[in-house]
Amino acid sequence: MLLSVQGYGALYTVCLFLLCIICVHAVKLVRIGYRTLRKKLPPDPPPKQKTEPEPVFYLVERKKKRPKPEYSEPKRFQFK
Repeated sequence: MLLSVQGYGALYTVCLFLLCIICVHAVKLVRIGYRTLRKKLPPDPPPKQKTEPEPVFYLVERKKKRPKPEYSEPKRFQFK
């Protein structure tokens, strides 16, 4: 006897869990495949003619000068 009753139970639980995961994913993949069977693929678009690329224009703003700040005369501080 290699495994106890609890060991067999744990082994069967893990196997059942894996079986459920596999079944759920299989059902999801079957549904996705069934949906794609109904859809018709769009016809291939006609080949595009080569056209020259349009020129690209960059809009550049000039830097504006900041106005020089006007400072008043410094105040005198008197410590008491």
